[in-house]
Amino acid sequence: MSKRTLSVTGAALALILVIGGIAFWRISEMPNGTYYTRVDNARTEALEPTGGVIDPTGGMTLSYDLPAYDAEGNMKDISFGTDRELREGAYLRLEAVPIRGVMSWTEVTYEDLPPQAQAHLQ
Repeated sequence: MSKRTLSVTGAALALILVIGGIAFWRISEMPNGTYYTRVDNARTEALEPTGGVIDPTGGMTLSYDLPAYDAEGNMKDISFGTDRELREGAYLRLEAVPIRGVMSWTEVTYEDLPPQAQAHLQ
C-alpha cells in the first residue's frame, strides 16, 4: 500500500473512533433504569403535533422536564411526555431506557420511594 492510502485509512479510523467515543458518551449520559421524581406542573411545555406521517411527540400534548433520582440518590434531568396534566406534587416512578427515554411512569406513594430518593424529594 502507498503512504497516501495508509494515511487516509488511518485518518478514517481515527474519525470513526472519535465519532464512536462521542456516541458512547452521549448514550451513557442518557437515563437508564428506574428514577423517582415529584410532579411540578410549572415545569411543563405544551407540545404541538406536526401533522405529518411521523409525529415526534408521539401524540403527547405535554412535556415534563423534572429532576429525577435513582435509588442511590444520583440526579438526572429527565423529560417525558404525557397526554394530560399530572397531579401536582405526586411522586412518580419512571422507567427509562437509553435513546428512547421514559417508557413508562407510575404514581407511587412517598413510602414507596427509596430512602436516597426520599431525601431529595421531600
